[in-house]
Amino acid sequence: MDCKVITAKDVLVIGMKASVTFQSMSTEMSKLARTFMPRKNEVLNRIGEHTFSIQDYKQQDLKVITPQATFDKWFAVEVANVNNVPNGMETLVLKGGDYLVINYKGTWANFPKVWQFVLNDWLPKHNYELDYRPHFEKLPASYNPMNVENEEEVWIPIK
Repeated sequence: MDCKVITAKDVLVIGMKASVTFQSMSTEMSKLARTFMPRKNEVLNRIGEHTFSIQDYKQQDLKVITPQATFDKWFAVEVANVNNVPNGMETLVLKGGDYLVINYKGTWANFPKVWQFVLNDWLPKHNYELDYRPHFEKLPASYNPMNVENEEEVWIPIK
């Protein structure tokens, strides 16, 4: 698996969020994407063509989180500033710091294997632990959820 540690600066995003659980995430994520994606071009001052899929777990310990735990799921785009926020959208600052970045190619169903690798192998081996900042995926403009396989960058906050 292609992994690297990147120190990133703060990233400003504008998007939409929903409160979800792991049990409801698939359904709620689809609704959220169908609401946000057709409107993302309303966001001015965009940086790049990518879209962010963000999970904000707040202060929850992901090693013991339950399927019923609630967290915020976002779809958003990066912006140069947050001067013009379209109606129904919100802002978020993805705080800078160290991230484990994984270039993932595969299916949604195989993604839990990535988590197992990160939690059980990569973090202990490299003396890092998860940080309490949002996790996110950078989805390229070519991303299509209907594809069996997709490519994306997975950004996991570490310290």
